[in-house]
Amino acid sequence: MSNGKKMVKTDAAPGALGPYSQAIVAGGMVYCAGQIPLDPATGQIVSGGVAPQTEQVLKNLRAVLKAAGSDLDRAVKTTVFLKDMNDFGAMNEVYGRPEFFGAEPPARSTVEVARLPRDVRVEIEVVALA
Repeated sequence: MSNGKKMVKTDAAPGALGPYSQAIVAGGMVYCAGQIPLDPATGQIVSGGVAPQTEQVLKNLRAVLKAAGSDLDRAVKTTVFLKDMNDFGAMNEVYGRPEFFGAEPPARSTVEVARLPRDVRVEIEVVALA
């Protein structure tokens, strides 16, 4: 860790689809790359719409955070990218489950984007306390 940062890599979440890290730990924080709804066991996109996709994304993020020594309940900021803002309600229902962020959910931004990797419906990135 000579440059003050540590790369996080885990097989419990999908690997990076390009030249980036699943997460970086630096300055007491964990910066997670956006996760999409890939099942890490099969590499396939979870089907069934935005609700099951959001659940898989959060499970993937939890796996990355755990590999970094953190968890979703230590998240301070998320950014949610939706393919269609009409999916906001269904995404929000899953996102709001207490098993993910607990009683103190992080600050959040949600934006609609033109397209996401592999044409998924949702991608989420997280910044958490290490």
